[in-house]
Amino acid sequence: MAILMIDDDVELCELMQRFLAGEGFELACAHDGEAGLEQVRANDFELLILDIMMPVKNGMDVLRELRGFSQVPVIMLTARGEEMDRIIGLELGADDYLPKPCNPRELAARIRAILRRSEMPEQQKPNAEKSFGSITWQPQSRTISEREQPLDLTATEYNILAALMEKAGEVVDKQALSKAALGKHYGPFDRTLDVHIGHLRKKLSPLGNDEPRIKTVRGVGWLFVPE
Repeated sequence: MAILMIDDDVELCELMQRFLAGEGFELACAHDGEAGLEQVRANDFELLILDIMMPVKNGMDVLRELRGFSQVPVIMLTARGEEMDRIIGLELGADDYLPKPCNPRELAARIRAILRRSEMPEQQKPNAEKSFGSITWQPQSRTISEREQPLDLTATEYNILAALMEKAGEVVDKQALSKAALGKHYGPFDRTLDVHIGHLRKKLSPLGNDEPRIKTVRGVGWLFVPE
């Protein structure tokens, strides 16, 4: 599995290359944002690991430009305690984040969780096409369309929306949704789901009464409203 790490910390990149090679991943590295974008355009990577603080072009600028031409999954590396960086990264289209210094084993676990949900075996996927008014979900092709136009979703956004549509009309609690869509425990201060759901609400047309398609059930979770 080909992964690209964009980080100006050469020593960290070399450490991760050695560790992830033992985990079955092939890790390429770029040490500034511009070089990283060039590699993404020239190669087919399954996931990116992206640092925020870098020379030439920082991680936020890289992610903003990347989402203009690719929906490849992205794990952002953020300074420990910098919650605003994490939220901004998620709002720009990152799939997950990990504070630095990061534990290589946890990084490998996050990589597997994202890739596992992007490449779920066919026997575990719902196969039949489902329709919810103007929205059509085709699980086999991982496509969700509205009025016959495919929605431009990241892998994580697709996973969240698919998990909610699978339980359409029912409340999905935060813990269950985090496990199903992100592959991790939902922590009390984790804003990952909130930010991604905010993105999805912007991409989905509201209901006839201008209410959002995805409703928040305070203190419990979220509900996808079928028409």
